[in-house]
Amino acid sequence: MPEDYYELLGVSRDVTENELKRAYRQKAREHHPDANPGDNDAEARFKKISEAYAVLSDPQARASYDRFGHEGLRGGMGGPAFDFDLSDIFESFFGGNPFGGSRSRRSAGPPRGDDHETVVDLDFAEAIFGADRPIEIRALVRCDDCDGSGAAPGTAPTVCGMCEGVGQVRQVRQSFLGQMVTAAPCARCRGMGEEIADPCKSCRGEGRRAEQVSLVVRVPPGVEGGATLRLSGRGSVGPRSGPPGDLYVHLRVEESDVFVRQGDALVAELPVTMLQAALGTTVDFETLDGPTELRVAAGTQPNDTIRLSGLGVPRPNGRGRGDLHVVVRVDIPKKLSKAEAAKLREVAAERGEPVAGGPGAAEPSGSEPHFDGEPHARNRRKRRTRR
Repeated sequence: MPEDYYELLGVSRDVTENELKRAYRQKAREHHPDANPGDNDAEARFKKISEAYAVLSDPQARASYDRFGHEGLRGGMGGPAFDFDLSDIFESFFGGNPFGGSRSRRSAGPPRGDDHETVVDLDFAEAIFGADRPIEIRALVRCDDCDGSGAAPGTAPTVCGMCEGVGQVRQVRQSFLGQMVTAAPCARCRGMGEEIADPCKSCRGEGRRAEQVSLVVRVPPGVEGGATLRLSGRGSVGPRSGPPGDLYVHLRVEESDVFVRQGDALVAELPVTMLQAALGTTVDFETLDGPTELRVAAGTQPNDTIRLSGLGVPRPNGRGRGDLHVVVRVDIPKKLSKAEAAKLREVAAERGEPVAGGPGAAEPSGSEPHFDGEPHARNRRKRRTRR
């Protein structure tokens, strides 16, 4: 089981930032590899102490650790996974890297390009079965005239004389914690590590220019409205052939007049008459896969469901499809002809079911309703008039 970070540094869980720094500095000096040459246990302890400080000195990581423990740092509880470069901490406190190697120089290079976003509208069937949708975006693409270098044709960039190609300038200063190393992008080359004496006229030294880009978005089967597709490397290219950004495609799905999606299942209604439900029938029903015959069994009740296996939503990774559930809705006629009413009364009489207008049932009188006790208000007015 991993050791508790607070116990490793010998501090309480409500330790302040300054107290944490003092505790780390003391522990780190005690177990530093330079102070314990050849002691592998001391070096391992030193790494754990530095890891503990890296977590507890980061407010977000510390909050996640306090709540979920070590699992919270790995993203195992639904939170973000944290990745710490311990070499940076060593350099900040002691000006060196005890793991070997040197981090005083970093490889320079052009930065990554911008990400882009767009919206694609799909009808219901396209979201279920997938589709290839052509789109256009305005993005920065590599300049063909300079082949992305930013230098005029026939010339090439040179190494920056200020940072010597590193792309950043580092400064060492003394603080109450000891030597502090800070780094900032080189002001002359803007972190590129290269200078251009004769910029390309087409892209003004950027190595890229804006164009209308056409591409096809492949929408996988079974997507839902509100989902976002990430197309890696389809955003703008970085300056001077830097790596491209990504394209994020937000999906909007039109609702269906027939089907409702519930996870990987589809639900639809089938209207039938009361006689069809009572006697049974066969009806044509239009699924997303085409027409099919549905058998409505005799005695079907309202909200009974007919399940059509494998006609629902495709599952991820090609693991088959869900089902289509057809819910029977029984429509009761609001008006009947006299002949229809008579026949239904005969059926009710045979079944011994009392209905309005049937044998033994009182016919509506059609007279004006009144209340027992007090006379109708209009009658009271008439009596007053006679007086």
